[in-house]
Amino acid sequence: MSVDQTAKRDIPDATVARLPGYLRALGQMTSQGVLSVSSEELAHSAGVTSAKLRKDLSHLGSYGVRGVGYDVAHLNYQISRALGLTHDWPVIIVGMGNLGRALASYGGFATKGFKVVALLDRDPLVVGERLDDLAIQPMDALDALVRPGEACIGVIATPAGSAQEVADLLVAAGVSSILNFAATAIQVPEGVHMRKVDLSTELQILAFHEQQRFGASPEDFLEGAAR
Repeated sequence: MSVDQTAKRDIPDATVARLPGYLRALGQMTSQGVLSVSSEELAHSAGVTSAKLRKDLSHLGSYGVRGVGYDVAHLNYQISRALGLTHDWPVIIVGMGNLGRALASYGGFATKGFKVVALLDRDPLVVGERLDDLAIQPMDALDALVRPGEACIGVIATPAGSAQEVADLLVAAGVSSILNFAATAIQVPEGVHMRKVDLSTELQILAFHEQQRFGASPEDFLEGAAR
């Protein structure tokens, strides 16, 4: 699958990280029938300042119209194009435990520019099972699933102990973008893009902020609940 070369721009990583938030806000506005939006309104919906929003969108070549704002449909297309979401990206999910099955059944992928094309697991007891319209395949089917020169995203939903091995297999097969849900750090070669989603880390960060806000430890909470 070739990448739209005209969509390539020198966009800072911090801006790229905020673009999905703008896209989500624009999607909500579209569903509500909103045709145009000011930078202040869009920034508020996305949880950023209007100055940051305008600076981010300037990287896309979109400045809006003074007194009118941004055309919602056009800006939605511009951001989708910059993120490479104007065509479906094939996704391979490895690991058919509870998390992998939940990801495989998530219907939101199709509306966001992603299509789950394969489910893999090494457990012979689950290989052959069907989830929706896909059969779970063995790991040795991986090489045949990734076509040379075509982009593909691999999702690791395995236990931590096997995550590195799975990453190595994905890279060897030609996958150059990996999303890791396993609770461990994974090493990938230069040129392979890897993003990590660690739910326990996010909960720990939230716990820190809750403790800072209330000035209480979990022990204090448990003692109060026991009384």
